[in-house]
Amino acid sequence: MNWDDTAPESPDRLVGADADGEDTAVEAALRPKDLDEFVGQEKVRQQLDLVLRAARQRGGTADHVLLSGAPGLGKTTLSMIIAAEMGAPIRITSGPAIQHAGDLAAILSSLQEGEVLFLDEIHRMSRPAEEMLYMAMEDFRVDVIVGKGPGATAIPLELPPFTLVGATTRAGLLPPPLRDRFGFTGHMEFYAPAELERVIHRSARLLDLDIEVDGAAEIAGRSRGTPRIANRLLRRVRDYAQVKADGLITREVAETALRVYEVDARGLDRLDRAVLEALLKLFGGGPVGLSTLAVAVGEERETVEEVAEPFLVREGLLARTPRGRVATPAAWAHLGLVPPQHSAGVSGQQGLFGA
Repeated sequence: MNWDDTAPESPDRLVGADADGEDTAVEAALRPKDLDEFVGQEKVRQQLDLVLRAARQRGGTADHVLLSGAPGLGKTTLSMIIAAEMGAPIRITSGPAIQHAGDLAAILSSLQEGEVLFLDEIHRMSRPAEEMLYMAMEDFRVDVIVGKGPGATAIPLELPPFTLVGATTRAGLLPPPLRDRFGFTGHMEFYAPAELERVIHRSARLLDLDIEVDGAAEIAGRSRGTPRIANRLLRRVRDYAQVKADGLITREVAETALRVYEVDARGLDRLDRAVLEALLKLFGGGPVGLSTLAVAVGEERETVEEVAEPFLVREGLLARTPRGRVATPAAWAHLGLVPPQHSAGVSGQQGLFGA
């Protein structure tokens, strides 16, 4: 599979980290406006605050910033905060939208001095545009090619100083020459439940919702460490509370609402549980090949590998081994099942090889 052919999240997946149309509209209203208001990512926030304060004191533009991490953790929000903190306008585009060097040249040539250019999914930019970006970032200059063949000439075009903020979910795919040109690199971590509770309480205030502490904690525990998912679950619980519970979100209301939407106590949804149930009930905990597991679940191989597995592995419920996918003891416990004595789970493999 090509690196830019990743399987998209299912559009009806409540715990998917990618933004849909509703998320984009709501997030615009819920985004914090400055670093003091931004919740979580303490190390990145403190380091970025120093970078921006120093740039303001010098009266210049901030260094180029690279933000990496999973979808939904706040990369776009931080880019907007960078522009706000610097008192500069922001231009937003994405790597897939820049397929030719001319596309990038058109954007760069129209930037104002000090403007922030946010380039989402920067690792998916075309190679010619990427090579043009090297010179633009380092020398604030691009060479525009006029004509074709032997008669083509390069016309240097001076650019005003600007700040590039690149965002990527796959930092390892960025070539070293591009990574080295960023003055600051921040990696976005998944949020702790306590941080997500703060996000939920803040969003509830902005949405004018009545939520109890236990209700926020229940939603936070099912949000996969991702603010975007926390806000989405909050809106679905709001709908249930509005219809069934006079608008008050308690722990019991949150539990019942998320049971209706098939999101369990650990944040697993229908697809996640289907993968685990097939692995445990049909294949005794594994090992089983990815293609066989995907057929058993009734999903495409890429959907299981790219959509369901990352969270299951991160939660310690599933392991990828050379022999295939294997369930962990935590997976059996989560589904309330007893592993068979002959199960070839992780602990069984360790016993087999004397590890």
